[in-house]
Amino acid sequence: MSIEIKISKKRIPYKIAMLYLNKRVEEVKNGKNRELLWILEHPTTYTAGVSFNKKEIIDKKVKIVKSNRGGKITLHNPGQKIIYFVINLNNRKKDIRKFINVIEKSLLQFLKIYKINAKSDKKNIGIWVNNKKIAAIGIRVSRWVAYHGCSINISNNLKQYLKIVPCGLSNKKVTSILDLIDVKLENYEIDLAKIFIKNIENI
Repeated sequence: MSIEIKISKKRIPYKIAMLYLNKRVEEVKNGKNRELLWILEHPTTYTAGVSFNKKEIIDKKVKIVKSNRGGKITLHNPGQKIIYFVINLNNRKKDIRKFINVIEKSLLQFLKIYKINAKSDKKNIGIWVNNKKIAAIGIRVSRWVAYHGCSINISNNLKQYLKIVPCGLSNKKVTSILDLIDVKLENYEIDLAKIFIKNIENI
Protein backbone atom coordinates (compact mmCIF):
# COMPACT_ATOMS: atom_id res chain seq x y z
CA MET A 1 0.00 0.00 0.00
CA SER A 2 1.19 3.52 -0.73
CA ILE A 3 2.05 5.98 2.03
CA GLU A 4 -0.78 8.36 2.93
CA ILE A 5 0.27 12.02 2.94
CA LYS A 6 -1.64 14.19 5.41
CA ILE A 7 -0.98 17.95 5.66
CA SER A 8 -2.89 19.75 8.43
CA LYS A 9 -3.35 23.49 8.02
CA LYS A 10 -4.83 24.03 11.49
CA ARG A 11 -2.62 23.55 14.56
CA ILE A 12 -3.21 20.20 16.22
CA PRO A 13 -2.86 19.92 20.02
CA TYR A 14 -0.04 17.53 20.89
CA LYS A 15 -2.13 15.06 22.90
CA ILE A 16 -4.75 14.80 20.15
CA ALA A 17 -2.02 14.18 17.58
CA MET A 18 -0.57 11.42 19.77
CA LEU A 19 -3.93 9.67 20.06
CA TYR A 20 -4.25 9.71 16.27
CA LEU A 21 -0.64 8.61 15.75
CA ASN A 22 -0.76 5.74 18.26
CA LYS A 23 -4.03 4.47 16.78
CA ARG A 24 -2.47 4.51 13.33
CA VAL A 25 0.59 2.62 14.59
CA GLU A 26 -1.61 -0.22 15.86
CA GLU A 27 -3.55 -0.28 12.58
CA VAL A 28 -0.35 -0.47 10.53
CA LYS A 29 1.10 -3.19 12.77
CA ASN A 30 -2.06 -5.24 12.23
CA GLY A 31 -2.25 -4.57 8.48
CA LYS A 32 -5.47 -2.58 8.80
CA ASN A 33 -4.31 0.78 7.44
CA ARG A 34 -1.72 2.47 5.22
CA GLU A 35 1.57 3.93 6.32
CA LEU A 36 1.48 7.64 7.09
CA LEU A 37 3.46 10.84 6.62
CA TRP A 38 1.78 13.71 8.49
CA ILE A 39 2.94 17.33 8.38
CA LEU A 40 1.48 19.69 10.98
CA GLU A 41 2.10 22.33 13.65
CA HIS A 42 1.42 22.20 17.38
CA PRO A 43 0.44 25.03 19.71
CA THR A 44 3.31 25.87 22.09
CA THR A 45 4.10 22.59 23.87
CA TYR A 46 7.16 21.28 25.70
CA THR A 47 7.57 17.53 25.37
CA ALA A 48 9.97 15.11 27.07
CA GLY A 49 11.30 11.94 25.46
CA VAL A 50 12.18 8.79 27.36
CA SER A 51 15.71 9.93 28.31
CA PHE A 52 14.93 13.41 29.65
CA ASN A 53 16.25 14.81 32.94
CA LYS A 54 14.29 17.24 35.15
CA LYS A 55 17.42 19.39 35.44
CA GLU A 56 16.88 20.31 31.78
CA ILE A 57 13.78 22.33 32.74
CA ILE A 58 15.12 25.86 33.36
CA ASP A 59 11.77 27.59 33.90
CA LYS A 60 10.04 25.44 36.53
CA LYS A 61 6.66 26.94 35.55
CA VAL A 62 6.84 25.14 32.21
CA LYS A 63 4.42 22.23 31.87
CA ILE A 64 6.08 19.18 30.33
CA VAL A 65 4.14 16.59 28.36
CA LYS A 66 5.81 13.18 28.54
CA SER A 67 6.21 11.26 25.30
CA ASN A 68 7.28 7.71 24.43
CA ARG A 69 9.56 8.95 21.63
CA GLY A 70 13.32 8.82 21.91
CA GLY A 71 15.29 11.87 23.04
CA LYS A 72 15.04 14.50 25.73
CA ILE A 73 13.07 17.76 26.18
CA THR A 74 12.14 19.80 23.16
CA LEU A 75 9.77 22.56 22.15
CA HIS A 76 6.98 22.53 19.59
CA ASN A 77 5.49 25.90 18.71
CA PRO A 78 3.80 27.76 15.83
CA GLY A 79 6.14 28.21 12.88
CA GLN A 80 7.82 24.86 13.49
CA LYS A 81 6.79 22.02 11.21
CA ILE A 82 6.42 18.51 12.58
CA ILE A 83 6.78 15.53 10.24
CA TYR A 84 5.27 12.45 11.85
CA PHE A 85 5.72 9.00 10.36
CA VAL A 86 4.19 5.59 10.69
CA ILE A 87 6.47 3.48 8.49
CA ASN A 88 6.47 -0.32 8.38
CA LEU A 89 10.10 -1.44 8.21
CA ASN A 90 8.92 -5.04 7.90
CA ASN A 91 8.32 -4.16 4.25
CA ARG A 92 11.75 -2.52 3.92
CA LYS A 93 15.22 -2.92 5.37
CA LYS A 94 15.00 -3.52 9.12
CA ASP A 95 17.64 -0.92 9.83
CA ILE A 96 16.85 1.89 12.29
CA ARG A 97 20.10 3.72 11.60
CA LYS A 98 19.34 3.71 7.87
CA PHE A 99 15.86 5.08 8.53
CA ILE A 100 17.29 7.92 10.61
CA ASN A 101 19.82 8.58 7.84
CA VAL A 102 16.92 8.91 5.39
CA ILE A 103 15.26 11.47 7.68
CA GLU A 104 18.52 13.41 7.94
CA LYS A 105 19.06 13.27 4.18
CA SER A 106 15.53 14.52 3.53
CA LEU A 107 15.90 17.48 5.89
CA LEU A 108 19.23 18.41 4.33
CA GLN A 109 17.73 18.26 0.83
CA PHE A 110 14.85 20.49 1.91
CA LEU A 111 17.21 23.09 3.39
CA LYS A 112 19.25 23.10 0.18
CA ILE A 113 16.21 24.48 -1.61
CA TYR A 114 16.85 27.67 0.38
CA LYS A 115 20.63 27.46 -0.10
CA ILE A 116 21.15 26.63 3.58
CA ASN A 117 24.23 24.47 4.05
CA ALA A 118 23.38 22.23 6.97
CA LYS A 119 24.87 18.98 8.25
CA SER A 120 24.07 15.99 10.41
CA ASP A 121 26.17 15.03 13.43
CA LYS A 122 26.86 11.46 14.54
CA LYS A 123 27.36 12.56 18.16
CA ASN A 124 24.33 14.88 18.39
CA ILE A 125 21.36 13.63 16.42
CA GLY A 126 19.55 16.25 14.37
CA ILE A 127 20.42 18.80 11.71
CA TRP A 128 22.82 21.67 12.36
CA VAL A 129 23.73 25.01 10.77
CA ASN A 130 26.80 26.84 12.09
CA ASN A 131 26.67 24.73 15.29
CA LYS A 132 23.01 25.67 15.86
CA LYS A 133 20.23 23.09 15.73
CA ILE A 134 17.55 23.67 13.10
CA ALA A 135 15.86 20.25 13.11
CA ALA A 136 15.32 17.57 15.76
CA ILE A 137 14.66 13.84 15.34
CA GLY A 138 12.92 11.46 17.75
CA ILE A 139 11.93 7.94 16.68
CA ARG A 140 10.34 4.97 18.38
CA VAL A 141 10.01 1.47 16.90
CA SER A 142 7.48 -1.20 17.80
CA ARG A 143 7.47 -4.57 15.96
CA TRP A 144 9.53 -2.83 13.25
CA VAL A 145 6.96 -0.09 12.73
CA ALA A 146 8.83 3.23 13.07
CA TYR A 147 6.87 6.24 14.29
CA HIS A 148 7.08 9.75 15.72
CA GLY A 149 9.46 11.66 13.48
CA CYS A 150 11.18 15.03 13.25
CA SER A 151 10.65 18.76 13.53
CA ILE A 152 12.17 21.64 11.58
CA ASN A 153 12.23 25.26 12.65
CA ILE A 154 10.80 27.48 9.93
CA SER A 155 9.65 30.75 11.50
CA ASN A 156 8.97 29.91 15.16
CA ASN A 157 9.75 31.99 18.25
CA LEU A 158 13.23 30.81 19.28
CA LYS A 159 13.12 32.68 22.61
CA GLN A 160 10.77 30.02 23.97
CA TYR A 161 13.69 27.56 23.90
CA LEU A 162 15.33 29.54 26.71
CA LYS A 163 12.96 27.90 29.20
CA ILE A 164 14.56 24.48 28.68
CA VAL A 165 17.84 22.84 27.73
CA PRO A 166 16.84 21.80 24.20
CA CYS A 167 17.58 18.11 23.57
CA GLY A 168 19.79 18.11 26.67
CA LEU A 169 22.53 20.13 24.94
CA SER A 170 23.40 23.03 27.23
CA ASN A 171 26.28 24.25 25.04
CA LYS A 172 24.26 24.42 21.81
CA LYS A 173 21.80 26.96 20.42
CA VAL A 174 18.88 26.72 18.02
CA THR A 175 18.04 28.48 14.78
CA SER A 176 15.35 28.56 12.09
CA ILE A 177 15.12 29.18 8.36
CA LEU A 178 13.88 32.74 8.87
CA ASP A 179 16.57 33.32 11.48
CA LEU A 180 19.14 32.53 8.80
CA ILE A 181 17.66 34.05 5.64
CA ASP A 182 15.01 36.57 4.65
CA VAL A 183 12.69 34.57 2.42
CA LYS A 184 8.98 34.23 1.82
CA LEU A 185 7.91 30.65 2.43
CA GLU A 186 4.77 29.43 0.66
CA ASN A 187 3.41 25.90 0.19
CA TYR A 188 6.74 24.45 1.31
CA GLU A 189 4.94 21.57 3.01
CA ILE A 190 4.48 20.02 -0.44
CA ASP A 191 8.25 20.12 -1.05
CA LEU A 192 8.81 18.54 2.37
CA ALA A 193 6.35 15.74 1.63
CA LYS A 194 7.75 15.00 -1.84
CA ILE A 195 11.33 14.77 -0.57
CA PHE A 196 10.47 12.52 2.36
CA ILE A 197 8.21 10.18 0.37
CA LYS A 198 10.82 9.76 -2.40
CA ASN A 199 13.57 8.91 0.07
CA ILE A 200 11.45 6.62 2.26
CA GLU A 201 10.22 4.65 -0.75
CA ASN A 202 13.86 3.97 -1.68
CA ILE A 203 14.72 2.36 1.66
